[in-house]
Amino acid sequence: MSLLAALARAYDRLPDAPPYGFSTEKIGFCVLLNPDGSVAEVVDLRNTDKKRSPRMLLVPQAVKRTVGIAPNFLWDKTAYVLGVTAGEGKRTAEEHATFSARHLEWLEGAEDEGLLALTHFLQSWTPEAFTPPLWPDDMRDQNLIFALSTEYRDRYLHDRPAAREAWQRIGAAGASGAKICLVSGQSGPVARLHPSIKGVWGAQSSGASLVSFNLDAFTSYGHDQGDNAPVSEAATFAYTTTLNRFLEKGSGHRIQIGDASTVFWAEATEAEALAAESLFSAFFDEQTEEKLAASAIGARLEDIRSGKPLAKVAPDLNEGVRFHVLGLAPNAARLSVRFYWESDFGQVATNYQRYVEDTRLDPPPREGWPPLWRYLRELAVLGKSENVPPNLAGDWMRAILTGTPYPMTLLSTALMRMRSDGEINALRAAIVKSVLIRNLKVEVPVALDPSNTNKGYILGRLFAVYEEVQRAALGGNVNATIKDKFYGSASATPQKVFAALSSGSQNHFSKLKKQSPGRAVNLEKLLMTITDLMAPGDDPIPVSLASHEQALFGIGYYHQRSDFFRKHDDSEPNVTESAQ
Repeated sequence: MSLLAALARAYDRLPDAPPYGFSTEKIGFCVLLNPDGSVAEVVDLRNTDKKRSPRMLLVPQAVKRTVGIAPNFLWDKTAYVLGVTAGEGKRTAEEHATFSARHLEWLEGAEDEGLLALTHFLQSWTPEAFTPPLWPDDMRDQNLIFALSTEYRDRYLHDRPAAREAWQRIGAAGASGAKICLVSGQSGPVARLHPSIKGVWGAQSSGASLVSFNLDAFTSYGHDQGDNAPVSEAATFAYTTTLNRFLEKGSGHRIQIGDASTVFWAEATEAEALAAESLFSAFFDEQTEEKLAASAIGARLEDIRSGKPLAKVAPDLNEGVRFHVLGLAPNAARLSVRFYWESDFGQVATNYQRYVEDTRLDPPPREGWPPLWRYLRELAVLGKSENVPPNLAGDWMRAILTGTPYPMTLLSTALMRMRSDGEINALRAAIVKSVLIRNLKVEVPVALDPSNTNKGYILGRLFAVYEEVQRAALGGNVNATIKDKFYGSASATPQKVFAALSSGSQNHFSKLKKQSPGRAVNLEKLLMTITDLMAPGDDPIPVSLASHEQALFGIGYYHQRSDFFRKHDDSEPNVTESAQ
């Protein structure tokens, strides 16, 4: 099934799906008209919260605006409706003139009392009449609707039967000729312009196009705009309405993965779909996990993460629940599809479990189970989400969903960050571990492996011991350890660094033997145990390490350093607190 077809099918599942030709928009004020077109009152519809946010109301579907001037039917912002704006408004007069002219044309011959009242209002209105107290100043640039003063509590102007008939007439006149729809396979009027998609992180606030043709290079056999890929008006309305609803905050159908606004939905019974969507959201989103912690879904989540097959955890979701995941990112005035994947929810759970196993590490992150965005922040400069390398989040998410190899940029970016700032934590170690296992088929220990003979892993452990010797000799109050100064060069070109580290450690050992002889002996024994693992030769320390060996260097360092902060049954604790 194609993406558009899947979204169109999901339209029927929306709990309060707007009727064809209508959309939910932000409305700030309502202008109450008398039958003669005079203004009886201006009502503030905004919510009473601190931000005075507009109310979401069902209105005739918004037109697609690019660079031209195009008014909405029976509603719009004040620049169009009244000819007033808070800004400079270079086109305000033209926008208002177009709004008035189009409505007088659309409503010509109307006999409905409400439509006639609007006609009279537009014929007599001048922007100079916009003065307090009838017209509040904070009304500027808000969206307005109309209603008759006698029926304001019951319905708005666009809800009147005559207004809906007029809107259907306008829509039919603007559509192109009937063609076979590529989504539904049925004949019908084709949408020349597809409505904008709103809510994608980083895209224009007015929305961006998922499907559009507006250059000569995109035309085919003389067709232009939507005729290049005919999608019916009905199918276009269904898929855009569904996607916009899924992208709304709090919809339960979206999470943010790096720069990819990710929406997901299931095709099943209402209860099964809700359970599958809740589980998927909890897989990757920390807030959802916290909400579901005390519920049955929370228990299922823990079972899945522990490796239990979905057939045993939730047999009702294992088969017959079709699941869709779509990742969108901004691209100028358009949207890029980072990934689109569909399969049974059982496959989703299986691939997720593989990702969990790939990243499993001991000791784990102390903040608890990490959502994907926390891993991504470890790859960003200064740890800021906006600095996550472009495309990386989408490529990684696609690989997780499909069970395919991870992007190799994941490994190179993680290594670059580790060399750059010398921070080697559980999250970064888990990232490089997962790439080594899945892409390079390298065996990587989950916890400290004292018998591992990989030269990268050994050198990482050795580096951690040298750092611990320094820390112990100087009392732990070191502004910058050897990790801060030498980690990057030690992990990439170890031969240049380890000779100096070995020499420097002798001074630290001398001092430590005076302060804590037992501790010095234990560290010397550990040092000898690690160096005994090195392959014999003239110089067991190589000139350089390949990228996968640098990754194992980081994992070995993390394992050994973490071990220093654990209590051991056969000895006193090495330190008194955790340093993960």
